[in-house]
Amino acid sequence: MNSPVCRPTVLVVDDEPLVCNALKFLLDRFGFDTVMVQSGAEALECFQHKEFQLVITDFAMPRMSGVDLAIAIKARSPHQPILMLTAYAERFWSEPVAAVDKILAKPISIPKLQEAIKLVSASAAPPESIPAAN
Repeated sequence: MNSPVCRPTVLVVDDEPLVCNALKFLLDRFGFDTVMVQSGAEALECFQHKEFQLVITDFAMPRMSGVDLAIAIKARSPHQPILMLTAYAERFWSEPVAAVDKILAKPISIPKLQEAIKLVSASAAPPESIPAAN
């Protein structure tokens, strides 16, 4: 009897369902399980009950920005890798956010997303545990 393969899990936070679904599709192809939520509050609730290899969050969301979410997560788990996606990336070039490990400009390309995931995940996991894209 084969035991199920334990895939690392990514928490995706974006108020746009289409973006969540697109990221879920890509992350599945990259070998990750995905939990999708549409707000910072939902993300913090999920974070209390489950561990994630990576958190991918949008910047511009109602009530709690991706930066505020990253700060709250890092306060609970300082080594949690966080990748932020934003259409406003240039805003952060001169003022980086300490709580965010990597910022990607939207629209994102698949190779840049893969590279960013490996970069931010590498600090929290041994390289052999980071899935390669198929």
